[in-house]
Amino acid sequence: MRKDRNYVFIGIDLVIAAVLLAFDQYTKYLVTLHLKNRPALVLIDGVLELQYFENTGIAFSLFRDRKSFILITGFLVLAVVLFFLFRVPRQKKFCAIHFLMSMLIAGALGNIIDRIRFDYVVDFISFVLIHYPIFNVADCYIVVAAVMLFLLFMFVYKEEDLEFLSFRKKAEV
Repeated sequence: MRKDRNYVFIGIDLVIAAVLLAFDQYTKYLVTLHLKNRPALVLIDGVLELQYFENTGIAFSLFRDRKSFILITGFLVLAVVLFFLFRVPRQKKFCAIHFLMSMLIAGALGNIIDRIRFDYVVDFISFVLIHYPIFNVADCYIVVAAVMLFLLFMFVYKEEDLEFLSFRKKAEV
């Protein structure tokens, strides 16, 4: 019965990731439909714009035009996230970790799908006030989830709560 419950929790995680992924893909579709080959849409003058951009690199346009390397790295990161997702206990106090891991999965898949389909990632959120690189919803998922996981691991969970991350087996007493 315990294994059945585990599959239910993983199923919920994957449904959350699928919904977030669908939202990411939908926003990119809308931006492509309405902003490609058009001027930026100013949301807050001098601060925030929606601007269509085809990014062939990763964060800050690093590794530009290195699709194979970026895809391999993306799939490796996705595999690591899935590996640890399966290790996270199915207890109420770990719900936040499950949700944040689902965000990481959705973000990684959102950008991987773009890269496979188009050879680039559609970016469109531009903070012009600080000249920050243009990004997308999948990038937001990844950054928010990574920062929140860091904060949870540093300030909320105790060391014994995170034993599921260890590769050492517990000594049975």
